[in-house]
Amino acid sequence: MNSTSLSFIAKSIVIFLFINSSTQGVVRYQIEGAIGPESFAFDALGEGPYTGVSDGRIIKWHQDQRRWLHFALTSPNRDGCEGAYEYDHAAKEHICGRPLGLCFNKTNGDLYIADAYFGLLKVGPEGGLATAVATQSEGIPFRFCNSLDIDQSTGIVYFTDSSSQFQRRNHISVILSGDKTGRLMKYDPATKQVTVLLGNLSFPNGVALSEDGNYILLAETTSCRILRYWLKTSKAGTIEIVAQLPGFPDNIKRSPTGGFWVGIHSRRKGISKLVLSFPWIGNVLIKLPIDIVKIHSSLVKLSGNGGMAMRISEQGNVLEILEEIGRKMWRSISEVEEKDGNLWIGSVNMPYAGLYKYSS
Repeated sequence: MNSTSLSFIAKSIVIFLFINSSTQGVVRYQIEGAIGPESFAFDALGEGPYTGVSDGRIIKWHQDQRRWLHFALTSPNRDGCEGAYEYDHAAKEHICGRPLGLCFNKTNGDLYIADAYFGLLKVGPEGGLATAVATQSEGIPFRFCNSLDIDQSTGIVYFTDSSSQFQRRNHISVILSGDKTGRLMKYDPATKQVTVLLGNLSFPNGVALSEDGNYILLAETTSCRILRYWLKTSKAGTIEIVAQLPGFPDNIKRSPTGGFWVGIHSRRKGISKLVLSFPWIGNVLIKLPIDIVKIHSSLVKLSGNGGMAMRISEQGNVLEILEEIGRKMWRSISEVEEKDGNLWIGSVNMPYAGLYKYSS
């Protein structure tokens, strides 16, 4: 393991950015009728962000109108998809779709979408109904497509399928069971072929391509770590551990100020730490006739264990930590996207996106 594995004794100065959601520290952009702006993307003109939400829509923030506008769908089936959110939406995700990772091909304007149920899709710059470009690889269907990034020089899409056994609505079971069926893959639009780069992963989640395109950083949620998979150089095809994190990582995005922002859903402590230390406990829990997702959500609320984010260097050093103080308005943080001196904050739980006035 890299000696700078996020023991919180970083060799450089760590900057703490404390969010106070009850004041002007962060602006919240409310989303009507849905929750969970999980990931963000900006188009070639810099407009947006675009984000996917719990009722299967992809919406776009319109700055002049100061509101979210409908942009695209991943499923043509909309019966019962709109209305009360949270658990009502979760029960119909497999019908309505659940768009997670987003990224534009800046050359042709296509938006690529990792939908948890419908696989890898794309939609043109005018929006509308997305079309599937890949739903399986090596004969194994995608069960939980999650995140993606695009090499803008080649158009190749790198993406994750978090599990071949469990779907997103059972995402807690992926962690509790110790599932290792996740995969990192690439889709080449020129050949329309999908290639598996890595298998046997423990809840592979966010992916981010390095600026020079030499490697991918991959968030492995269950193991709370960041991996580096080399695409080029003499190390091509090899993998190494970059960082061990204090919590469960979600998305990872390259920062224009250097390094990468990692959204951390929640800290690994208390019950979660105990269960992961003894895998048999998790396997017993997922077999019980109870709703593990609801119970987990309730425990997070009671614990006051909110999300956080970290900016790390290419070597895994901690550069900045973003964490809320006071009221826990952010039950989880799925992503931090740095754009024009601001930090866009996403969460799978909350009915709004956040904008933090940030200056590096």
